[in-house]
Amino acid sequence: MTPAARVEAAIVLLDEIIAAAVGGGAAADTLIQRYFKTRRYAGSKDRRAVRDLVYHVIRALGERPENGRAAMIGYARAEAPDLLALFGTDPRGPVAVVAGEPAAALGLAPEWLIAKFAAEYADAETLLAALAERAPLDLRVNRLKTTRSAVLPLIPGAVPTVHAQDGLRMVEALNVEDLPVYADGRVEVQDEGSQLIAAACSAQPEMTVVDLCAGAGGKTLALAADMENRGRLIACDADRSRLSRLGPRAARAGAANIETRLLDPGREADALGDLLGAADVVLIDAPCSGTGTWRRNPEARWRLTPQRFARLTALQAHLADLGARLLKPGGRLVYAVCSLLPEEGRLQAEALSKAHPDLALDGGGAQILRPDRDETDGFFIAGYEKSC
Repeated sequence: MTPAARVEAAIVLLDEIIAAAVGGGAAADTLIQRYFKTRRYAGSKDRRAVRDLVYHVIRALGERPENGRAAMIGYARAEAPDLLALFGTDPRGPVAVVAGEPAAALGLAPEWLIAKFAAEYADAETLLAALAERAPLDLRVNRLKTTRSAVLPLIPGAVPTVHAQDGLRMVEALNVEDLPVYADGRVEVQDEGSQLIAAACSAQPEMTVVDLCAGAGGKTLALAADMENRGRLIACDADRSRLSRLGPRAARAGAANIETRLLDPGREADALGDLLGAADVVLIDAPCSGTGTWRRNPEARWRLTPQRFARLTALQAHLADLGARLLKPGGRLVYAVCSLLPEEGRLQAEALSKAHPDLALDGGGAQILRPDRDETDGFFIAGYEKSC
């Protein structure tokens, strides 16, 4: 592909990503993979260059642009004038820019979200800038099969994470799926902050543990390792597709104590009646805006609307209440979101304490993880103990 053809490919992909953001379609990563599956002529260098350009543009634009061309023109004018010089130079590239043509403006996030961050954080601009950066790749060592010290020399460029006891961080880019230690389940891809959420549960062997919003099961697998495959670990989710991915991952990891339950949205308690008041630990990694994961999913800024945000906060309150009802006396509940907005974190935790006076925040209180300070994705984590 010529340089101009790469720019045109990035514009086409940006159009698809913008449409998906409007219509709730696939993530940018998935769309990029699909695009190149049907374009075998693009070599590995072409694919990498186009992908990198797409993500550079997405990270630079806080508001959802009108279309891919406007996004590219706005980015090129502000950040990469050499790209702008390619317009109109190659029949396989973008046509020349005309006077008055729309161009997207650079920014950190939609204005309504910037206002929310500014109201909660004195250093909101610093935090938002950190969320626009590219995230490192973290791995979790699977203690069901090995130890961090044993795996460390087997992965080029890996260093121990600062906070998570089983974490490794990749200093250089690496295709993890090509590693033997990944293929045989000795490591899993998991952000250090996500590992700390699982650790906050303090799951132990022989416990009954409920992962109420398990998704594809990253934290579930970490809990299984903490439980040493002994006890009951119930992984729940309302999304059949995501939950179905847990089985193969658990088999590779050697996690043998996991049960899965598909939940009916709004009627989750129907599938969990036998667990009401019976769980030693309940983890609620609630569906959220994902503002804390913008480093990995920068196009998520384009997907969120005030209306969707309101629906998410209502769902979080519902799930927090259900989690409290599942907990037995003396049990532990961990509420977490990969968000740094108070409506999803601090205010939800305060509301849960008021609604369930038998739940007391643990001694450490709520914790906020930030990329600029903790070098993790952004998370809110609150741990509770239920009085006996």
